[in-house]
Amino acid sequence: MGLKAGLARFVYGGLLRALSPVYVLRLWWRGRVEPSYRHAIGERFGRYGSPSVPGAVWIHAVSLGETRAAQALVDALRAERPSLRLLLTHGTATGCEAGTELMRAGDTQTWLPYDTPGATRRFFAHWQPTVGVLMETEVWPNLMRSAATAGVPVLLANARLSEKSLRRGARFAVLLRPAFAALARVLAQTEADAARLRDAGAHRVDVMGNLKFDVNPDGALCALGERWAQASGGRPLVLAASTREGEEAALLSAWQAQPGPRPRLLLVPRHPQRFDEVAALVERGGWLLSRRSAWPDARPGDAAQAADVWLGDSLREMPAYYTAARVALLGGSFEPLGGQNLIEAAACGCPVLMGPHTFNFADAAQRALAAGAAERVADIEAGAVRAIALTADEPLRSQRAEAALAFSAAHRGAARRMAAAIIALL
Repeated sequence: MGLKAGLARFVYGGLLRALSPVYVLRLWWRGRVEPSYRHAIGERFGRYGSPSVPGAVWIHAVSLGETRAAQALVDALRAERPSLRLLLTHGTATGCEAGTELMRAGDTQTWLPYDTPGATRRFFAHWQPTVGVLMETEVWPNLMRSAATAGVPVLLANARLSEKSLRRGARFAVLLRPAFAALARVLAQTEADAARLRDAGAHRVDVMGNLKFDVNPDGALCALGERWAQASGGRPLVLAASTREGEEAALLSAWQAQPGPRPRLLLVPRHPQRFDEVAALVERGGWLLSRRSAWPDARPGDAAQAADVWLGDSLREMPAYYTAARVALLGGSFEPLGGQNLIEAAACGCPVLMGPHTFNFADAAQRALAAGAAERVADIEAGAVRAIALTADEPLRSQRAEAALAFSAAHRGAARRMAAAIIALL
């Protein structure tokens, strides 16, 4: 097993090094739409120009969702240790942009390097963190090996692992099992996640809940959403939240089949690089479109009043979209993509309709169903029908909204528990 593992690490590291030019080209390509991908590319390979901050707490939040969850954890850590210095790393432009709000004087934000042996060794040699916290799923073989060599304990916080991911990871067990076994502690969201994480090779696993329940919606954004709802002129808004490729076309087709007058549809694609693509799709279908990015002073104007579809082509405004909507269709759940997180919708008091595919957030989805905060529908066509019906039944819709708020409030506390576990390693 030792020889086999060593050979696997050698092949894995060599393959990643060989693909380095491809990584650079991909970053440059994505930078056409999101310029921050072209910023500090050397950091992706463990080359840093900024000074080190030895002794910081390192938190890796790869993308937007993980960074939002990290906010609650950072707040809890600072409450216990006000002098704490933070090293925050990301892998995506949206995560990096959201992470700027977590920064304070003395903190540092950078890209996490690709998982090559040299890049990960340089990362730890330069930054010298006291402890590492990986958010949710980001366990990498060379990163964990370099952390162990550097003597840095690493936790997996808000940890989750779907059955599908466990099966997929089993094909690379020779690399991944040692990585999971090297974790100092795993702070799992649910008992089911904990069991799968143990199967993956993790040892010290504790169930502590989901950090996303501890993230409070921004009050200013919620107020903005209320103004958008009022600006809709009495026409209710149905939100398609964090939609993925294929879902928008199917929803527009299903929406067109419903008798009028229909609520106004608010589309918010998951990925910013698809904003223009979705706008073109809407216009090709003959719908009148109004884009959020075109609203002066963030207020829908006359063109928006006349539009059939509003496109939410902005970042970090999901609380506003959820507050404005009467009901939300959960993106990623109508194609076999596992669904997006519905906790933020619940915190904003927005009832959710979800499709059959919610395996990425199975526990939260099941709990929301049981609490009356969400309903499941068979497909996007059934979702369109049910969304329109729910907007017309205000007593039931209000009941669902109250249930969503209660569901959100009932599951708080994970941030405090996880912060205590991290501080114990400092």
